[in-house]
Amino acid sequence: MDRTQLIETAQAIVADGKGILAADESTPTIGKRFASIGTESSEDKRAEYRGLLFTTEGMEEFISGVIMFDETLRQSTLNEGVPFSKLLTEKGVLPGIKVDSGAKPLAGHEGEKVTEGLDGLRERLEEYYELGARFAKWRAVITIGDGIPSRACLEVNAHALARYAALCQEAGLVPIVEPEVLMDGNHSLDTCFGETEETLSIVFHELFKQGVMLEGMILKPNMVISALDCPEQASVEEVAEATVECFLRVVPSAVPGICFLSGGQSELAATQHLNAMNAMNDALPWKLSFSYGRALQAAALNAWGGKSENIPEAQKAFYHRAQCNGAAALGQYSNEMENQV
Repeated sequence: MDRTQLIETAQAIVADGKGILAADESTPTIGKRFASIGTESSEDKRAEYRGLLFTTEGMEEFISGVIMFDETLRQSTLNEGVPFSKLLTEKGVLPGIKVDSGAKPLAGHEGEKVTEGLDGLRERLEEYYELGARFAKWRAVITIGDGIPSRACLEVNAHALARYAALCQEAGLVPIVEPEVLMDGNHSLDTCFGETEETLSIVFHELFKQGVMLEGMILKPNMVISALDCPEQASVEEVAEATVECFLRVVPSAVPGICFLSGGQSELAATQHLNAMNAMNDALPWKLSFSYGRALQAAALNAWGGKSENIPEAQKAFYHRAQCNGAAALGQYSNEMENQV
């Protein structure tokens, strides 16, 4: 493990005003995205779409890293044949890779899941490093419901996250640790606060036990937020205040950065929440940034519509959302920016 390299990579991921593009949708998931715009999900179409994002001029001003799916890391631009990992690296953007194999039902615990993918992970990480990846991602999903999450669910997912993180650092890859407390349901902001606090507390306990170097990792959590079906939706300021308060309780200061997932938030809400956190706090122990998928891609996907002639418009839409979130990572976003496409 090269401690210096891991620390430098982690700090580069959360450089001022920059965040992560999560373009790691699995083949079935990207198929659903394409179906929503009436486009067939062929390998060439997937490469065209990912390529339009990665070749957007100036995206590197706001995007520090890109999480890719296995297929994408092995793909190249359709016209020039430049491997995506090389293209990104030459732009100063770190290539990343999703390495878990998905959340599966947790035996003996109805309604809960555990993320799998540890078998053979050491060898896969070595290959991914050779293919150009410099960081990786593993997602655990925590559901709030009647009597859940159980302690067993929290502990088994935290243990898997910690084992994955240790293997990543051994291979020279910065681990993105993603414990996501889902927005699904009707629970309140306060309930989300309590479950997120407990989840993160257990995760960091496991990371410590597995010997993970906190200075060489990035946390990718949910925000503390009202559930999608909660009758009382918290304001932007309430979400920002609750999230920061929760994380100050349980996230060690050694962690260089927190790159929030957008979850079920709209692209506008995800930007507003991140900005509010950074605007009201200028002395936090870690950087607060983004690792967004749909919140960065939705407008671009719709503008593209599966048609090559629409690539310039799609790139404008992607650049704009990246620019807005880059500003939010500095606490400098304003609603007026939404009209400056």
